[in-house]
Amino acid sequence: METVDALRDLEQINVLKNYLKEHSYRDYLLFVVGINTGLKISELLLIKVKELFNSDGEMKDFYHYSELESERRKSVYLNKKVKEAVKSYLDQVDSEQQIYLFQSRKFKQPITRQQAYRIIHEAAVKVGIEGKIGTNSLAKTFGFHAFKQGVSIALLQKHFNHSTPAETLKFLGITKEDLITTQIDVNL
Repeated sequence: METVDALRDLEQINVLKNYLKEHSYRDYLLFVVGINTGLKISELLLIKVKELFNSDGEMKDFYHYSELESERRKSVYLNKKVKEAVKSYLDQVDSEQQIYLFQSRKFKQPITRQQAYRIIHEAAVKVGIEGKIGTNSLAKTFGFHAFKQGVSIALLQKHFNHSTPAETLKFLGITKEDLITTQIDVNL
């Protein structure tokens, strides 16, 4: 399996977002949820719409799921960008027919991992992003930018279920030679 890169440049991320939004809001949503939660593509594709909302119809702050390998319960934060994208998408589709968040247009099943890869990879090619970009780039982008903003490698290691901090740094594509300035803004 070929390794892919994180999207390190915020401008590239925004260009990709704009491209995906113009072509398919579902595909844009896939990208936004992926880069803002750090979930694996297999976990992203299994999100059911009803799992994102409370009984009163309000969107939850955390998405709770069972990890595929261990069946351990985990949670990811649904930030403002994710919530806005989900609500906008659900306003555009028949929410009564929408079981999975990333549902196929033909069937009431999620899109396949291969289709998700094609969506992300082809969009990156179309907008001229160089490097190896695929579905794993979403989680790597999340981790890289979280680390850059001061999230500890230990927390990211736990999030990605890695056994060592070195494994997490390698996953994120961060080497000892990289000079990454973290921006820790306490802003009291």
